[in-house]
Amino acid sequence: MPKPSTELPDHQVTPNPKLEKRTRRQFSTEYKLRILAEADACQHGELGQLLRREKLYSSQLTTWRKELAESGVEKLHKTAPGPTPSKTPEQKRIEALERENARLQQRLSTAEDCLSLQKKALSMLDRLNNGNEP
Repeated sequence: MPKPSTELPDHQVTPNPKLEKRTRRQFSTEYKLRILAEADACQHGELGQLLRREKLYSSQLTTWRKELAESGVEKLHKTAPGPTPSKTPEQKRIEALERENARLQQRLSTAEDCLSLQKKALSMLDRLNNGNEP
């Protein structure tokens, strides 16, 4: 017996998928400078409170301090998410082509060895056939 179709009751809310999608937090330069100033003004033991209140990690403060020291306020303004790539797309493409080239060279070497073996076998068969004939 088939189950009856179940429909959502009128009082149940269907979530909007756009609202459920998580996005990265982006901090303005002013916010970063304000938090760094507050962190520098913190007494012993108060930094953890500040981080919890702002929902930040200590590594974020470290990164912001490093960026500020290296390049000033301009570097704080634009931070790309994630680690910086170690290789450019061209370098990655070159490496992929080199790997493919090495793979194809190996296949060519194997094919040449097979041909050489076939030639030797054919030569041996010819000698056997010619040796048996008077």
